[in-house]
Amino acid sequence: MTTSFEWSLPRGTVVRGKWKQGSYRVERLLGEGANGKVFLVERQKNWYALKIGADAVDLQSEVNVLQSIAKQKRGSGARPFLVDVDDLHASDGKDYPFYVMQYIRGMTLADYLAKQGAEWFPTVGYSLLGRLAELHDAGWSFGDLKVENVLVADYGRVDLVDYGGVTAFGKGVRQFTEIYDRGYWNAGTRTADAGYDLFSFAVLCVQLHESRRLAQLTNTLLPQNRMTDELLKLAYANKALKPLHSWLRKALLGEFKNTREATASWQQWMHRTGSLRTSAPAPRWMKGLFVASALLLATTVYWLLRTGL
Repeated sequence: MTTSFEWSLPRGTVVRGKWKQGSYRVERLLGEGANGKVFLVERQKNWYALKIGADAVDLQSEVNVLQSIAKQKRGSGARPFLVDVDDLHASDGKDYPFYVMQYIRGMTLADYLAKQGAEWFPTVGYSLLGRLAELHDAGWSFGDLKVENVLVADYGRVDLVDYGGVTAFGKGVRQFTEIYDRGYWNAGTRTADAGYDLFSFAVLCVQLHESRRLAQLTNTLLPQNRMTDELLKLAYANKALKPLHSWLRKALLGEFKNTREATASWQQWMHRTGSLRTSAPAPRWMKGLFVASALLLATTVYWLLRTGL
């Protein structure tokens, strides 16, 4: 998605807050959305993500969300997610609002599962539902939930990025991506609520496992024929998603009372299938070493038995 905020901040540029005088050295562009750009910045040997845009109202909405999350986490011992809010007084004489967040080190959801293995999907999904539940408890819908807006760190821990689509419950969703949108599938309104994000989450599950067939489906279906049944058919035909069919159906049809109920149901499924993972993925070199050691041990035992020692 392009942005109306066109000018860039080259590497080495120092962004200094007009009011609080905080200064941040730009390292590189991390991404951009409909209302601004996000840069990786450094301050006092710590890395942060700085989002800057032209519309103070848009960015203030995101700041309100982050502050709401911070209030929930207060006293938990976690580092503050929102670090700074200020304006940059630029050379063109205008003020551009920005805010600074903790930098999340991780990889995209699809990349993480490709690297660590599909068996981590249940745990990552559970972590993502937990993040959504935090937002929903505070009265916000994430809105633009998609693979690109989910980062995964060690142990399958998930963080959401790009809060530009976050919308207060009861209002029209600010930003969305069609394929994950409830309205696109004729399954409900674009009014922000917990069910909107749970619908997007269910589509995300299908997209992760059946991306090619889902793309073909969206390219061939007429708008009036886009129905949740089509998504459920894809899920039921997939070996990994078939056991989740009942959960996905409830999410797509808006039958969960709230996200906490959906999360608890997901956890029950994990326990039933034994897919709950609590340790970090073993590195590939470690897996190879284990196999080599097992073969060496088997060979040694064989020769000992053969020689009668």
